[in-house]
Amino acid sequence: MIQQKLAVVTIGRNEGDRLVNCLLSLKRELGENAPIIYIDSGSTDDSVRKAKELGVIVINLDISIPFTAARARNKGLELIINNYPDTKYIQFLDGDCELYPHWLEIAVKTLEDKEKLAIVCGRRREKYPEKSVYNQLINMEWNTPIGEAKACGGDAMMRLEALKQGNGYDSNLICGEEPEMCIRLREKGWKIERLDIDMTLHDAAMFKFSQWWKRSIRGGWAVAEGYFMHGKPPENYMKKEYFSGYLWGFIIPFLSIILIGITKGLSLFLLLVYLVLMFKIYRYRLNFGDNKEEAKLYAFWCVLSKFPQFIGQCQYLFKRLTKQQATIIEYKI
Repeated sequence: MIQQKLAVVTIGRNEGDRLVNCLLSLKRELGENAPIIYIDSGSTDDSVRKAKELGVIVINLDISIPFTAARARNKGLELIINNYPDTKYIQFLDGDCELYPHWLEIAVKTLEDKEKLAIVCGRRREKYPEKSVYNQLINMEWNTPIGEAKACGGDAMMRLEALKQGNGYDSNLICGEEPEMCIRLREKGWKIERLDIDMTLHDAAMFKFSQWWKRSIRGGWAVAEGYFMHGKPPENYMKKEYFSGYLWGFIIPFLSIILIGITKGLSLFLLLVYLVLMFKIYRYRLNFGDNKEEAKLYAFWCVLSKFPQFIGQCQYLFKRLTKQQATIIEYKI
């Protein structure tokens, strides 16, 4: 039985009913036969109470230490290692996600069949893509290539042996913790695979431009931090994205404006390159399987995201140079 080999760690902060849906989906698949652990990062709503009412193991993180998703996941990992010695696999799940039926059996079988596989993940779908353009964009973002992968997201099943060898997550990272850990695992010879199977249903509940903007800033931070950690050969992690953020988010608009006097306004034509970039992304998304309207939508917002990405990169660089403590970039509020 998979329950004898499996434990689940879900994390959250002020997820409310989304957390309830998450835990109910886990209880449906596992019943009482495997530990379900919820790690809470200082929720001020009734998330902790609702989780306890559902009978799962609840751990409250120390609020005196800065919260990170990586820290929360490591806390769950530590609890499993110390209390559930028979565990072979851990399903990590974000508190705003629901598990699809039968995913657990498929994931366990895949890990059992492939001994060098450290992590297996599937398709993450957005629950309400029709409710906002931001939800739709996130749903498109989840559509990633299948097969052997370089990284996974927050939802994934992992082999405990591999996590021990890789020393788990880097608790200091405020974002981008999964790809960073995957790099370390791949360096040790482990593999990651993404299956063409529905795994989780995500509820972004993103309805404001400000939420999208903050999330894009967070993405820029992840690009910069990832580049400084693993941007050198042979990994070259986030190297292209890092320099792209500076080019499109600052250098081109700066030059087009600063050179107005010298060029008698002709430098403003530099901004037309954004249309070229948009068309390039549009063509790529068409080849990736989007319809024309979806490809246009994704291309426009992808180009626009270069500006908050640049801000996020600058924020990371400033914190790095001044040696200040990084804090989570909240975007769900």
